[in-house]
Amino acid sequence: MNYLIVFVISMVPLIELRGAVPFAVGFHNADPSFNLVIAYVLIILGNMLPVPFIYLFARRILEWGQDKPVIGGFFTFCLKKGEKGGRALEAKAKNGLYVALTLFVGIPLPGTGAWTGMLAASLLDMDFKKSTLAVLSGVLLAGIIVGIVSFGAFGAINLVR
Repeated sequence: MNYLIVFVISMVPLIELRGAVPFAVGFHNADPSFNLVIAYVLIILGNMLPVPFIYLFARRILEWGQDKPVIGGFFTFCLKKGEKGGRALEAKAKNGLYVALTLFVGIPLPGTGAWTGMLAASLLDMDFKKSTLAVLSGVLLAGIIVGIVSFGAFGAINLVR
C-alpha cells in the first residue's frame, strides 16, 4: 500500500517527486523492509506518467478554460505561470534550452517540477522527445537531491530522539 501512496503522490501537480521521496524515506525509516529502490522507480514513473498528456493537451485545455466561470482564474494562473517560466527559461538559456529545462526541473524548488517544465516546453513549442528527455533527466536529478535532503532530515530527527 505504501508503494501505491508514493506513486500517487508523485503524480500530484506541485507536490510531485518532491513530496513523494520524503514519504518513501519516512516509510523506510518506519519499516526497513520498504525498498527504496522500488519506491524511487515508482516515483519516477509516477512523476513522468502525466508528462506526455501535459505536453499534448494542457495548453489546449488551459486556453479553452481561461474564460470559463469558476475555473477561468485558475486556468489563467496556470497558463501565465507556464508562459512566464518558459520565457524566463528561454531568455536565460539561449542555445542551451534543453539543458536549462533539465536544470529547471532538477532543482527542487516549489513550482519547478515536471508539470511546470513540460507545460513550459509545450508553450514554447519545444520538441516533444527532447523535452521529455530533458524533463526525465531533471526528475532523476531532483530525486537524488530530495533523497539526500530527506535522508539528512530523517537522520537528524533520529538523532534528536
